[in-house]
Amino acid sequence: MVLLVAFVAAIFYLVRASRDHTFLESEEVKEAEEEPRSYTAAIGLALVGLVVIALGGELVTRGAQGIVSVLGLSSLLVGMVLTPAAIEIEEVIRQAVPAKEGRPEVSAGNLVGTLLYFLWFNMGLISLLLPVRADPLVVRLDWPYLVGVTWLATLFFARGRVGRPEGALLVALYAAYVVLHVAFG
Repeated sequence: MVLLVAFVAAIFYLVRASRDHTFLESEEVKEAEEEPRSYTAAIGLALVGLVVIALGGELVTRGAQGIVSVLGLSSLLVGMVLTPAAIEIEEVIRQAVPAKEGRPEVSAGNLVGTLLYFLWFNMGLISLLLPVRADPLVVRLDWPYLVGVTWLATLFFARGRVGRPEGALLVALYAAYVVLHVAFG
């Protein structure tokens, strides 16, 4: 429940803080504002999107189970390293395109929003429905390592710019994480 309350508070803060800020100014945005969709169409599209996401999640789960059984890999390795890496390819593209187009605030907003949803909303909702047990390796390796690297990335981000050296360090730290997971998993 605490995670869900934190999520709602963070979203409320972000909405209030961004109320007077113009994020995008382009012909596409102006055109969309001139011809807004009806609420029925917007809700319908949102529901279709949720169904597609749910089906995609089921396919990812079945694929991960197949990898575990066919290759004999640890389910923790597949769940903590391989599956998220495959899923994040799309996220990287969603971050890189606006940054390359000179709209880093879109990338930053996408990153913060993704973290809020994954960490606070998803974990809060899942643990509210059923208890979540952590494997001992998650407690010993994943949690401290990922929290530490997340704080490091946050420090880079707080300076207003994450450059190539910082990016190279973060990629190297991820590679080290994968090696540690393979060695101890």
